[in-house]
Amino acid sequence: MQRRQVLKFAAAMPLALSPLPLAAAAARRRVRPGDPRWPKPAAWEALRSEVGGNLLPVTSLFAPCVTAPEGSACADVKANIRNPFYIGDQPGGTQVSGWLDAWTPTPSAYAVRARNAADVARAVDFARTHDLRVAVKGGAHSYFGNSSAPDSLLIWTRSLNEIALHDAFVGEGCAGKVAAAPAVSLGAGCMWIDAYTAVTTRAGRYVQGGGCATVGVAGLIQSGGFGSFSKGFGNAAAGLLEAEVVTADGRVRRVNACQDPELYWALKGGGGSTFGVITRLTLRTHDLPEFFGAAWGTIKAASDAAFGELIARFFDFYAEKLANPHWGEQVKFKSDNSLELSLVQQGLSREEARALWEPFFTWVKSSPQLTVTDELGAGAHKARSWWEVGPNPSMVRDQRPGASPDHGWWQGDQDQVGAFLHGYDSLWLPAALLAPGERPRFVQALFAASRHKDVGLHFNKGLAFATEAAVRASLDTAMNPGATEAFALAIIADGERPSYPGESRPPMDLEAARRNARAIDAATAELRRVAPDAGSYLSESNYFNRRWQQDYYGTHYARLAAAKRRYDPQDLFIVHNGVGSERWSPDGFTAL
Repeated sequence: MQRRQVLKFAAAMPLALSPLPLAAAAARRRVRPGDPRWPKPAAWEALRSEVGGNLLPVTSLFAPCVTAPEGSACADVKANIRNPFYIGDQPGGTQVSGWLDAWTPTPSAYAVRARNAADVARAVDFARTHDLRVAVKGGAHSYFGNSSAPDSLLIWTRSLNEIALHDAFVGEGCAGKVAAAPAVSLGAGCMWIDAYTAVTTRAGRYVQGGGCATVGVAGLIQSGGFGSFSKGFGNAAAGLLEAEVVTADGRVRRVNACQDPELYWALKGGGGSTFGVITRLTLRTHDLPEFFGAAWGTIKAASDAAFGELIARFFDFYAEKLANPHWGEQVKFKSDNSLELSLVQQGLSREEARALWEPFFTWVKSSPQLTVTDELGAGAHKARSWWEVGPNPSMVRDQRPGASPDHGWWQGDQDQVGAFLHGYDSLWLPAALLAPGERPRFVQALFAASRHKDVGLHFNKGLAFATEAAVRASLDTAMNPGATEAFALAIIADGERPSYPGESRPPMDLEAARRNARAIDAATAELRRVAPDAGSYLSESNYFNRRWQQDYYGTHYARLAAAKRRYDPQDLFIVHNGVGSERWSPDGFTAL
C-alpha cells in the first residue's frame, strides 16, 4: 500500500540541507555490534566508570518471560504491564507496544542512566567518538518509537527528577534584558504529574503541560505540547524560559532568549531528541484559576439523518458558547451515530458551567430521535485539587510498594498504556470551517468521516479562540503556525491491547488490523476535502506521513534545518520524521 512505502525524502530536499558532501554522506554508516569499529569491552568499561557505574545492558520488557516464564521477574512484568509508571521505570520500556508495519520495540545495546548533565555529556562524547546510533528516553511516550532504537546507546534521563520553584526567575545572561517571571525548574526525567503536584497541588499556581499525567516534561516541550487548558495558556513550549541541554559536541549549554537563542527557539517545538539532550527545563508559571471543571455524557441518534442534525446542532452551540479560552479537551463523533462529550474547562464555576450547557442538554432530551446513553452533566471544583491522586476517583494510583503517593494516571488514559497501533492520523481544522457559510460543508465531511472510523476533535490542541497572549506566545515557537488558526485537532486512530515482543498472547489478526488502518486513511481523507492544507501535530500523527516537514512545521522548517546544521552538523541525533532525518535511512544507520 502506498502509505506504507519506505519514505525516501532525499531526492526531494535541497542538497544544501546535507551536512556532508554527497559522496561522503552516501558512504557513511553508523556502527553496530559485530562491526570491527564497535567499541571494545575496555572502552565500554571506561564509560561505565565515567558515569559512576550507570552503564546498563538493556533488555526488552518481556525478556524474563522468554528465559524464565515461571520466574518472579516474569510475574512482575505481567503484574505491572498496564502501569505506565512501571513501564517508564524500565530501560527497555516503551509506553506503546508498536505500530503495524512501522516499528516494534527493540532494546538498545546499552543505556547510560544519567544522574546529571555531566553523565549525558560523557555519553554524547562516547557516541560521537565511536559513531554510534543514539536514542534518548525520558517518559517513553513516543508513538513513533523514537525512544527505542536497536543497536544504539540509550541516554536515559528518567533519574533527572529534581524540581525547584522560583518566585522571580531570570535566565542566565538575561539580567537587565528580560523581566523576571515566576517559574518552575524540572529535571528532564520528571513527568507532568510531578510538575502539577509541585506547582498546583502544593504551590497553588499553574504550569502549562500535557493532559496525560505520565508523559515526560522534556519530550512534550520539544514537540510543542498541548494540555487540557492550552486555549487559556498556549502550547507548553511557549512557557519555556530556559533549558539546560547537551549538544552534539558534548557541551552543556544553558539556552534562553539571550544565550543561543536559535537553539532555544528550536527546542520549543522543533522535535525531541533532535537538537540535543535536554537535562533540565525552566517553565513559566501562571496564576491558578479558581475553578477547573468538565462537561460529559453520550448521546445516540436513532438514524443517520438524526446524527447529521446532532452534529450540526452541536457546532452551532460550540460556535456560540464554547469557542473561547475556557473550553478544551474533546468530543468524539462515532460510527454508531453517537456523540461522546469529554470536555474540560478552566475559570468557570459549577453554576456557570451548568447554565452554559443547559440549553443544549434540554434540546437533546426533548428530541425523540436522540437518546442519552451516558448521563449528561457539567460542573467544576477547586482547581488546586485537580491532580490530587488520593481523593480523585478519575485517577488510578501507582500501587507498587514504595511508589510515590502523588503518582497516578487518568482512567481515561488507561487504554493507551501498552497499546499496539493499527493506524493514527491527525489534522488541524481551521476556524474558518465554523463560519456560517462553511459550517454545513464541514458537518457533512465530519459525518462522512465517521462512517469509516470514530473521529475525535481535541479543542485544546487548536489555538483559535485562545487568549491573545496564548496565541502570541505560541507563535514564538517552532510548531506549525497553522495551529494558532485551528479550532481543534482531529485525531483518528485505532489499535488493540498490548503486543510487546515476547508477550504471550493470541496471534494478531493482521487482516483486521490493516482494514482498520485503511479505514483511518479513508476517514482522514474525508476531512482533508474541507481542510486540504491542514497541518498535523508531530506527537500525534501518521508514521507514514510523506509531507511531515510541511505538516509539522509549516514555514519554520528551513529555519529549523539551519539550526540543525549549526548545532548537530554530523546528525548525531536522528529520529523518525525529525529535522534532518530525510538525510538518513529509516533505521538511522545509513546516510543517504
